[in-house]
Amino acid sequence: MKNIIQAVFIDRDGTIGGDGEVIYPGEFTLYPFTKNAFKLLKKENIKIFAFTNQPGISLGNSTEDRFVKELLDFGLEDAYICPHTPEQCCMCRKPEAGLLLKAAVKHGLDLSRCAVIGDRLTDMLAADKVHARKILVMTGVGKESVREYQDKLLKIELDYIAANLLGAVEWILE
Repeated sequence: MKNIIQAVFIDRDGTIGGDGEVIYPGEFTLYPFTKNAFKLLKKENIKIFAFTNQPGISLGNSTEDRFVKELLDFGLEDAYICPHTPEQCCMCRKPEAGLLLKAAVKHGLDLSRCAVIGDRLTDMLAADKVHARKILVMTGVGKESVREYQDKLLKIELDYIAANLLGAVEWILE
């Protein structure tokens, strides 16, 4: 599969680190396996992008620049962030596909040749809208997502369920 994957979009909270809850820049820590997962993707020249909902930005709790800087410092190549609350009804907030579409234009991507890795139903729904590969991880709120949304997850046909980000990347590279 690695030969067909152009880029991987990775959720932040609960997927690369944290516990599924929002932790603001400066306090966020990566899971021990995250850097290795990034290294494996880069070795295969697969682009790595963050895509995350961060409504605390529009509430004044942090800035988009702080999130972007931290994500780039972690080793991601670009970061796509929705700063809106659910009540703002934007087209970039997951489960909408706006962040993925914006990245596709900027980086010349065929989203059907990309993968989305995340721990929430919203990540998988955004991926499904653009026909990207859908990989749910069991870190963060992944286990709760499977229990709570099992019927919806079955309807969108996940490509893979991984224990964590490293397992997801290893599956992509098989």
